[in-house]
Amino acid sequence: MKRNIVEKIIDAPAEALEFGIEGGQKFVKNMPYTGQNPIKRAKNFWYLLGPGLTTGASDDDPSGIATYSQTGAQYGFGLIWLAGFTFPLMSIVQEMCARIGLVTGRGLAGNIRRHFSKRVLYTSTVLLFSANTLNIGANIGAMAAATKLILPDISFAWLVVGYSILILLLQIFTPYVRYAKYLKYLALVLLTYILAAVLSKPDWGQVLLAAVQPSLDFSKEQLLLVCAILGTTISPYLFFWQTSQEVEEEIAVGQTTIKSREGTDAASIRKMRIDVWFGMFLSNIVMFFIIAACGSVLFGNGITNITSAAQAAEALRPFAGDASFFLFALGIVGMGLLSIPVLAGSSSYAISEAFGRRQGLNNKLKDAYTFYGVIIISMIIGLAINFIGINPIKALIYSAVANGIVAPVVLTLIVLLSSNRKIMGEWTNHRSTSVIGWFVVTLMTLAGLAAIYAIVTSLI
Repeated sequence: MKRNIVEKIIDAPAEALEFGIEGGQKFVKNMPYTGQNPIKRAKNFWYLLGPGLTTGASDDDPSGIATYSQTGAQYGFGLIWLAGFTFPLMSIVQEMCARIGLVTGRGLAGNIRRHFSKRVLYTSTVLLFSANTLNIGANIGAMAAATKLILPDISFAWLVVGYSILILLLQIFTPYVRYAKYLKYLALVLLTYILAAVLSKPDWGQVLLAAVQPSLDFSKEQLLLVCAILGTTISPYLFFWQTSQEVEEEIAVGQTTIKSREGTDAASIRKMRIDVWFGMFLSNIVMFFIIAACGSVLFGNGITNITSAAQAAEALRPFAGDASFFLFALGIVGMGLLSIPVLAGSSSYAISEAFGRRQGLNNKLKDAYTFYGVIIISMIIGLAINFIGINPIKALIYSAVANGIVAPVVLTLIVLLSSNRKIMGEWTNHRSTSVIGWFVVTLMTLAGLAAIYAIVTSLI
């Protein structure tokens, strides 16, 4: 069983206290003292945040930004209510994933390997790898395109290569505690989208009204966009990353064996829930502000077709000013730096665990060749996509097909794992949590089938 919270805080390295599980436990320990000054309480809250924050932030990758931008450009504020609709759904799913990691001491793929058919696991991991790699390629290209908007004299090719090498080197050679801290601070880049939306000056009365009055015209185009939003918001790579990062946090403070990581306590669960729900809230509030900005500026000026995040940034400039344009473009670069490691890392965790190989950013390259090999291959293929003539939009379409297949399957396994008392003990799902979980499975199954059907029929 896990060590006492106070013992872990005393024994932890100083640098580990600055991030993640130890910071969260420090926060929980101090929570009863409501007389703390606001700065101290804010600092404690920041220490609490970890895997949930970075997972939620990574959901707003350049591909997601493009989807939300197109939503605002094509339908104004009409679909902005989806930000509120998806928030509790993705929060509950990610909380189940985090709880699985905390209780079992294993990643999601490791648990699927133990309790389900290996054929299901291998199929899911191959599809996950394919979808993530295509997404990596599109996101690297989006980062380069956004940078060229600000620095037009730099070659697109050099930017693509430079970003790929930078991200790869950071993943391989940066110690986990420092790297996790770097990802955590990158999440703050999301604030640029909130500022960009404020500077675009939408009619907030109309925005808020649309947020609480769901509307849907059930046209093929709108249903496809809803499916795209669900697919980019409740995405398989988030499931694997969240679970594995909970395990990484424990390894970072000395719980290096599965036995030492098995089981959890109320304080850790409470910390995790705050972290996860805040991370998902940040992700969805940014979706809300991106749709608000593009709905106000682009839809309001008749610009209804946006195919990339960089195009959205450029389109905002004539109407919302240089500040909104710069913030939007900067956000694309920052979120690429955050989301690409999560995409590559989630594939690597899944494949390494599926084949029983050592995995984790806590390991050095020489100790985890399979884990880092998958990351390297993902990045090389993603880089190559930008030079072999694959259209980034087509890459995202194929990625959406793969995600549409794998998401309902993995979600089903997540609900079954987190509902199993033999696996989860006292931390099994409440009945209401399982009901919502199965609702998400059904919703994502329908969305996936609809997206696949529409994509296949459009390609024939």
